[in-house]
Amino acid sequence: MRGYETVIGLEVHVELKTRTKIFCSCPTDFGAEPNSQVCPVCLGLPGTLPVLNKKAVELAVRAGLSLNSSIAKHSKFDRKNYFYPDLPKAYQISQFDMPLCTGGYIEIDSDGERKRIGITRIHMEEDAGKLLHRDGATLIDCNRCGIPLIEIVSEPHMSSAAEAVAYLKKLRQALLFAGVSDCKMNEGSLRCDVNLSVRRPGEPLGTRCELKNLNSFKFIEKAIEYESKRQIEVIEAGGEIVQETRRFEESSGRTFSMRKKESQSDYRFFAEPDLPPLTLSGAYIEKVRASLPLLPDERVRMYKERYGVPVSDGEVLTQEVEFADYFEECARLTRYPKSAANVILSELLGIIGPGDSLYRIAPAHVAAVCNMTGDETVNSATAKKLIRLMWEEDFDPEERVAREGLAQINDEKAVRAFVISAISKCEKAVADYKNGKETAIRSIIGKAMGESRGRANPTVVASLVYEELQIL
Repeated sequence: MRGYETVIGLEVHVELKTRTKIFCSCPTDFGAEPNSQVCPVCLGLPGTLPVLNKKAVELAVRAGLSLNSSIAKHSKFDRKNYFYPDLPKAYQISQFDMPLCTGGYIEIDSDGERKRIGITRIHMEEDAGKLLHRDGATLIDCNRCGIPLIEIVSEPHMSSAAEAVAYLKKLRQALLFAGVSDCKMNEGSLRCDVNLSVRRPGEPLGTRCELKNLNSFKFIEKAIEYESKRQIEVIEAGGEIVQETRRFEESSGRTFSMRKKESQSDYRFFAEPDLPPLTLSGAYIEKVRASLPLLPDERVRMYKERYGVPVSDGEVLTQEVEFADYFEECARLTRYPKSAANVILSELLGIIGPGDSLYRIAPAHVAAVCNMTGDETVNSATAKKLIRLMWEEDFDPEERVAREGLAQINDEKAVRAFVISAISKCEKAVADYKNGKETAIRSIIGKAMGESRGRANPTVVASLVYEELQIL
């Protein structure tokens, strides 16, 4: 952009998938009646003491291990002080100078090349509540106060909106597969702050602005593109970038100043006096590591090596945990696992709707269709028809094929009869073919398949149509 480069770092807040809050036993259910999931601890009433949620620690460690971070055996919690209108005690319990996880990285594809995005740290903290603005008034819902969070802070290694979105998608994949969070951006369980500056190549980092609380890939992309352009225009006009916090307005696609950006000294961090330091043994860390499932990149490699599934297809299959798990069940049950991948990608992902599950069709039934196709018991057209019918109401495809006589006709004599009949009914196509229009053969093949009610072996049909036309 006119000789400038954009420098981007992301702070991603992720709600951990626990049943109760980080320092009390209140539930974490989304969408509950406002202020119905609170207690004296998460409301910050005098005399209350926090108790650390063991499951939250485990999930935070899982996140760190999934993102190639080092897990600290000794860490601590701190108080981060400033006025939170939606956090009653007016400070947040977080981690400052001794976070749970340090280092790590995520690898993304950038312009066809592999690029490593570094992770600075991952620390634990509690969430604040939620402000609701209605009819000129502001209401406070404290249900979210105390929801366990991790904050994943990246290095400023991204240089475009596309790279930032690619990083976030890979991050979300890793956390989903590790079972750390449901990562529902529409519910706020994964949201992002963007730190962005611009500079001439080779110059020191420019003054950065922070874009707060972005919760969709689309809005993150639009906010980055607008803010990069805005900062360049300010500099080109002779102005200076002010370090500040800005919000993105979805309706206009613009960013607006919210407040001057706080510095670390503004937060007056000090060690949380009501919580002891967090100490983890090496054995505990290794136990958590051993419990991790295969993560997306590992699964993509495994699909290629074990099943012959191309990397591009494997990347689609690992976009969601259910897709990957479903494919692996199908692959385990069929003699043609690559065919199972094709069925999921070409057929099922084309008809699945919001809220639908691939498990509407039993994996064993998809595997049976793949076996019948691979064994040439049915042709591809029949296989597609079976998949579509099973999506409406699941059934045993082998039983249906036997009962309705849907098996593929491979016998050359029987197929030739369909071909001869088709040729006799396609005089124009035959004439066109004889006059050099080779594509006319397609309509004859289609007619022959129709004559067989879609059951003839397409390869045999094509071969016999060509053979019969040569002797006319």
